[in-house]
Formats: sequence, structure tokens, C-alpha cells
Amino acid sequence: MRPLDPRLVRGVAAVRVHLAVVVVLGMATTGLILAQAWLLARTIATAELAVSVAALAAFAVARAALAYGGETLALRSAATVKSALRRRLVRHVVDDPHCAGEVVTLATRGLDALDDYVARFLPQLVLAVLVPAAVLVVVARADWISALVIGLTLPLIPLFMALVGWHTEARTQRQWRLLERLAGHFLDVVEGLPTLALFRRSRAAAAQIRAATDAHRDATLGTLRIAFLSAFVLELLATLAVALVAVEVGLRLLYGHLDLETALLVLILAPEAYLPLREVGARFHASTEGVAAAARVFEVLERPVPAEVTGPPVPAPRVVRFEGVSLSHGAVPVLLGLDLTLAAGTTTLVTGRSGAGKSSLLALLLRFTPPDAGRVTVDGRDLAELSTREWRRLVAWVPQRPHLFDASLADNIRLGSPDASRAEVARTAERAGLADVVAGLPAGYDTRLGERGTRLSSGQRQRVALARAFLRRARGAPIVLLDEPTAHLDPATADGVRAAVADLVRGATAVVVAHDAGWADLADRVLDLDATATVGAAR
Repeated sequence: MRPLDPRLVRGVAAVRVHLAVVVVLGMATTGLILAQAWLLARTIATAELAVSVAALAAFAVARAALAYGGETLALRSAATVKSALRRRLVRHVVDDPHCAGEVVTLATRGLDALDDYVARFLPQLVLAVLVPAAVLVVVARADWISALVIGLTLPLIPLFMALVGWHTEARTQRQWRLLERLAGHFLDVVEGLPTLALFRRSRAAAAQIRAATDAHRDATLGTLRIAFLSAFVLELLATLAVALVAVEVGLRLLYGHLDLETALLVLILAPEAYLPLREVGARFHASTEGVAAAARVFEVLERPVPAEVTGPPVPAPRVVRFEGVSLSHGAVPVLLGLDLTLAAGTTTLVTGRSGAGKSSLLALLLRFTPPDAGRVTVDGRDLAELSTREWRRLVAWVPQRPHLFDASLADNIRLGSPDASRAEVARTAERAGLADVVAGLPAGYDTRLGERGTRLSSGQRQRVALARAFLRRARGAPIVLLDEPTAHLDPATADGVRAAVADLVRGATAVVVAHDAGWADLADRVLDLDATATVGAAR
């Protein structure tokens, strides 16, 4: 494992600033170490205590201040680096969605591991370069034999660290892959708990999570075992090296080949030469997880994403056409040669069995996925040539399972129209049939809905999604897409939602995906994906 990933330096300005500050602080710390060692040796050898004690105290205070300031700045730099990488990661996955479990793990647990690397490992890495080199120069001028001993023993520590690093890298990468697998599997299980409970498979899912947890625990313990053993060996090497210097200095001092002041200077500086390397070794394993996580983040960031098409605002379309559109999920075809015309102001009902391609048709209109063959045109222009951002401004979308955030009801309705006033929110909520719901909430529109809208029932959550769509329609969106808007609702609630949808699609170009034949009265056209790839007759 490389001690410094060049992608961090190139891609994150905060790392470059942090390294510059660390180098300056490291040089100042090195100067204080050398001056303090010289003064301490001279004080002991000459017994001049009056001024020397005060100077030594000043040096100690200065070193403590530098250490405190460096630690504070390092922690702030680590927070800045994590924030910058999180923003880049989120922006990237918005354009190129990836596995949710992996992204969540990278953006939270993964990048949090950079604290040790940025705040503690990098400063010690700089000191491990500056301090031993400076100590060697000073000791060489005072006693070349001691400098030779230090120079021969110093490389043993980084050499051993490199050997351990090569062995640890594979284990750390395996540990990280297991953590990603555990996070992704846990997310899937939590989201599918109702289905698992319905089919009585919750115990099997718990056993799978337990197995993934055990595998991650075993990998973590294996990595820690290597960390503890290598730290012990590093400490042993450094201790033996200092002892070797002390023995040869003591013998030469005993036989009069070395004066006391020089001997004291060498004995004081020798531990300082090895200390930064020992600290790097001690912090090396704490930083490997952060380095591995950063490497995974850059792997995600370096994945190519489709270039965003930019362009002027898209006018309200007069006609949208599917021309021989085919789409597959892996090796499974879901749409084959679909020809469909959506005229302005008409409502099309799309029916068919599960897996027939109903939701895929909406995904094509929303630009979530491109067709494998054929094309979707807007007034004769290929939809792929239009700006995705500008196209989606024209669309009001009601998904089958709308996602509600742990925010106020008003903020959840404003999703997609964040500048909407409270009056606009209230009007659209009333049209969606939310007036009674708002009246029953303790703080009205300011009531926080909890994670995924846990304060609301399924029907109420669906009405919040309808309120969002009404708000988009009020802002001029001429296209409405609805995916199973009454799925999982009881008949009475479904009738209320259907009435609200009838109001929503009036005058709009609408596509309604549904199993329920009761939507046929609302539609101008019906497309049965089980029967044909062309538009069926109006009913």
C-alpha cells in the first residue's frame, strides 16, 4: 500500500494545503527538537542552570503548542477532506447511480476512517522524513560513529513496514469488501422486511446477515492480529537500535574516546530519530482502512458517466413517440419493438402483467435508462438529444412507492419545487386530499414526518406524492407520469386517490401504469403490453 495516494493530492485541494501546513509545522518541530537536545546536553555537561532551565521550559511549551496546533489543524483538514470527497461522491452517483449499500458505506463509515489517515498518519509521515534526516546531520557533525550506527539501523524500520504493508493490503481490501457486502445485504433485508415476513423468510435472512457479520469480524480480527504483532516488532527494532547506540557511546565515553557533552547530545537525539518512525508504524494500520476506502471512492469517481446534454429549455411537447423501442434487463427482454404515440392533452393507460415492461416504459420517459433499440422522440427530436435537466422540468412523476424524507410535510411537498410558497403548498395539498391529514397533525405543515414518512399511512404517503405532482403541474409541467398510484391501498382510499388523479391529469399529457381496470374510464387510450406492442383502442 502506498503511504500517500497521489489521487488524494491531485483531486482534493484541502489535502495539498494540509500537506503544506504539515511540512511547515514539521520543520519547526524538528528545529525545536534539535535545539532542545543541544541545550539539555550542554546544561548537564556544564551545570549552567540559571538560564538553561528557563530556555528548556520555553522549548517544551513551544513544542506542546506546536503539537496542539498541529492536531487541531489536522482534524479540521480531515473534516474538510471528507466533506469534499462526500460532495464529489454524491454528485457522481446522482449522474451514475450505483449500488446504494456501497455508496452509503463509502460516504459514511468509509470516509470517516480518513480521520486517522489525514489527521495523524500524514503528519507523522512528514516528521518521519524530516526528523531522522536532521538528527543524522547533527549527530554526524558531533560523532560520525554514532551517526553510522543510526544510519544503518534506521532503514530497518521502514523496510519492515513495507513488508507488513504488502501483506496487510490484501487483508484490508478483503475486510472492506466484506463490509460493503454486509452493508448492501443489510439494506436489502431492511427494505424487504414486509415481504420476508409475509413469506416467513425472516429467519433465513437473519442467518445470512449473521454469516456476513461473522465473516467481517473474522477478517477484522485477522487484520488486527497482524497490526499488534507488527507494532511489537517495530517497537523491538527501535528499542534495540537505541540500545546499540547507547552501548557504543557508553563504552567510548568510559574509555575516554568521547566527551560528556557529545555523548549526551547523541543519547538524547537517538530516540528522537526513531520516534517518528515508530509513530508511523503504530498509526499505519489505523490508516489502512481509510486508505482502502479512499481508493474505493476514487474507483467510483473514475467510472465514466454519460455526458450531460446541455441545451435551452424544452418547450411543452405536442407529441411524444416511441419508435420501435426495445429494452432488456440483462438477458431478459421487457419491451420489443414498441410503437406508441402520446399526443398532447391525452391520457394513456398502460396495463399488463408484472414484468411486462410498464415501469420500464416510464423509466424511458424519465431518462432513467436509454433504449437498447429504437428511439423516443419529442416533436421529432430524439429525447436523448435533449437536456435531461430541462426535460425533467416538464414532468410530474408519482412513483409506486414515493419516498418521504425526515423533514416537514411542507418540505416533502416542495420536493422538486423548493421555492414554492406556503400558500402554493396548501393549495396543492388540498387538491390532493391532504386537508384532513394536515388538520390531524400536531404542527400542521411543519410536522416532521419521520424517516420514510413513518407518521403517515400508505394512502397518506401516496397523497403527498400527488401533492408534489399538483405543485409541479401548477409550475407548468405538462407531462404527468403515474406508476401504480393505487397499489397496496384499500378500495376506499384507492377511490379517493383515483379522484385526485383525475383532477391532476386534466389537460396534461399523462401516462398511467396500473393493473386495476377501473382506470380505463379515465384514459383516452389503453395500451395492453400483454396483447400488443401498439396502442389499443379507446374503451
